[in-house]
Amino acid sequence: MIHEHKIESPKEKQNRHKAMEAISMLEKLKHDFKEPPKAMDYFYNLYEDVHCKQKPLHADKVKVGTMCIQVPAEITHALDAVQIRLCNGFYTDDEIGSDLLPSKSCPLVKATVGQFASNNFSDKPDIIISPTTCDQKAKSGAIIEDMGFDIYDMEFPRTKESEESREYWRRSVRKFTKELSNNLGKKLTRKKLKESIKKIGYAQTLYHRLNSLRKNAHSPLLGVDMFLVTNAFFFDKIDAWIPAVEALASECEQRVKDGTDAARKISPRIVYTGSPPIFPNLKIPYLIEQSDAIIVADETCSSNRMFNDMVSVDEWFLYDMVDSVADRYLKGCTCPIFTKNDDRKRRIIDLVREYKADGVVYQAFAGCQVYEMEQRSVLEAMEKEGIPIIYLESDYSPSHLGQLTTRIEAFVESLKNRKRKAK
Repeated sequence: MIHEHKIESPKEKQNRHKAMEAISMLEKLKHDFKEPPKAMDYFYNLYEDVHCKQKPLHADKVKVGTMCIQVPAEITHALDAVQIRLCNGFYTDDEIGSDLLPSKSCPLVKATVGQFASNNFSDKPDIIISPTTCDQKAKSGAIIEDMGFDIYDMEFPRTKESEESREYWRRSVRKFTKELSNNLGKKLTRKKLKESIKKIGYAQTLYHRLNSLRKNAHSPLLGVDMFLVTNAFFFDKIDAWIPAVEALASECEQRVKDGTDAARKISPRIVYTGSPPIFPNLKIPYLIEQSDAIIVADETCSSNRMFNDMVSVDEWFLYDMVDSVADRYLKGCTCPIFTKNDDRKRRIIDLVREYKADGVVYQAFAGCQVYEMEQRSVLEAMEKEGIPIIYLESDYSPSHLGQLTTRIEAFVESLKNRKRKAK
């Protein structure tokens, strides 16, 4: 009997390769460390559904795709739409995007463009919002638009200290609110915006509740799992993400009481900063924790920076709330696109002290120019404070792991020796 072998289409092949990438990382997170909290099963299953099985989560909603965290989620949710962050961590999509962008482009941007080129989405965005933060993302918007997608450019200032930049951004957010409202055919109401601000504020409170547990000498959660939790906020239903994090926080509180440590007592405590770790490209956080260290805090736009500052409202009137939302996204931003960024250096130092960290890992994607350029001033600031720091450059390729592993292991060992001498 002759068996006919089905020939894969290019899209089916891409789906299979992406599923393999996702499964490979999930299996490592589930099995290469001490037993993770049981509540992490929700997140492991979520990633498997979305990235391996291409299961849509928002078929009944208008989907607003965002190229950056500076798009106010409070506005999007108040207009009864869902916000999906489009920053991509797949090497499969990076390879596709490499045919469309210069070879020295940031892998995150190449992967994002590659996903649009393959039109490979579990939840395809209906409209894309591109804040003019990262230059490469801003320029790639025109390429994505040529593929037939609707792009809205949201202007973002390059300084944040002046009253002029604050007002510039407020006007930009007001314009975005009006344009999105018209596009969706929905009217923004005071009640809806107030509800949205409070719901996202509660999600941020949960993040801080979970994060505060990592300050303990026995941290109950690995950094790779924390990145998985925060990355899930990119695309999950907020009403599902909230109870999942509540359950995880409760379990982690019990683990702290029981003295359950996600790492060993001698494991150095790390603050992670630089280019954002985005699933499944969690290789640097994974290598750090495989090398017997533990990430206890981060300063990245795929985790801490998303949740750090909440909207502060003086008057619960519609236009006052819109301006307060705008202020939250500008004041708390420590993105390296700003001409001056002393806030970012201060925040990293504060995190080291607050979480009793032993050192800092600064990782930049090859081609991510602003993070590459800012690393020197950050390294100087850490050295001035006597904080050990290592700078790593990487891309999405699975190669060069040996060299990265060697450097990370040597850094971790130096931190262990430093801890021993301090006793």
